[in-house]
Amino acid sequence: MNTQPEFTLLYDGDCPICQKEVGWLRWKNKLGKLGFQDINATEFDPGAYGKSHAELMAEIHGFYPDGKIVKGMPVFRAAYRALGLGWLMAATDWPVLRSLFDLLYSWFARHRLGLGRLLGGNRCKQRGCDVSKR
Repeated sequence: MNTQPEFTLLYDGDCPICQKEVGWLRWKNKLGKLGFQDINATEFDPGAYGKSHAELMAEIHGFYPDGKIVKGMPVFRAAYRALGLGWLMAATDWPVLRSLFDLLYSWFARHRLGLGRLLGGNRCKQRGCDVSKR
């Protein structure tokens, strides 16, 4: 088994939709090629990535072993590629569709907490639900 993942996902562990996605990705991660880091974990330091918590909450980020950080839709492409499922995200990188998927993800990132509440998730345990309050 790999000791170092090919790609590490920095995710919002308080987001109900993100929790579902990460749960599925963990299930598919049989070879350990994808790493996971909850940006809301107590021990997490966003400064280690040269980012603020607010920046990481605004959109998904991930990083490669060489330290290169990516954000937005490229994170999903890299995560799925690490699992051998890159074909599921291939269309999101086609020149004709890339801008559309980037725009859709940007909208989703801004509204994910409200959408999660609508779908029955509740991330409002000890913290507020508004991304801007972070």
